[in-house]
Amino acid sequence: MGSLTPEFKPLSELSSPQNLTEGHEVESFCCGEASLDEWLKKRALANEIADASRTYVVCVGNQVVGYYALAVGSVEREIATSLIKRNMPNPIPVMILARLAVDCSWKGKGIGRGLLRDAILRTWQASHLAGIKAILVHALSEEAKAFYLKAGFKASPVEPLTLMISLKEVKAAFEGL
Repeated sequence: MGSLTPEFKPLSELSSPQNLTEGHEVESFCCGEASLDEWLKKRALANEIADASRTYVVCVGNQVVGYYALAVGSVEREIATSLIKRNMPNPIPVMILARLAVDCSWKGKGIGRGLLRDAILRTWQASHLAGIKAILVHALSEEAKAFYLKAGFKASPVEPLTLMISLKEVKAAFEGL
């Protein structure tokens, strides 16, 4: 095995996902997508305090290196995939994965997949308390869309960057573990 490069960062340094607080350092966070960086720095904590969304972060010390945000919402039947809209009211209750980002210096280490898995698990747990038919995400790019498709999400028939996965599919995946 070769020597470690200066960029090597062991994953053992990472915290488990936790709620964003004032004690977390967000100012140097840079994922390469300005809107995701700015939202974390300027809106995430305010949304947390206002109960508009919940932001979960993974950190090295107090430095945020990845995050995602969840909010409850709904989707119109015509936007939903066929599996999700079958026998459902209009609108359909969903959990919105509002944001998911990993700092550039930590990309390629599976943190995004880990954050997505945590978001799915928390949504599955919340579905035991309130009706949630699916998890919905609005991908910002084709690259982001590919990430969610690989995780089992399906694109809306009318909005190609809107993707969703049913809680029925999530339940089957968790019971299969």
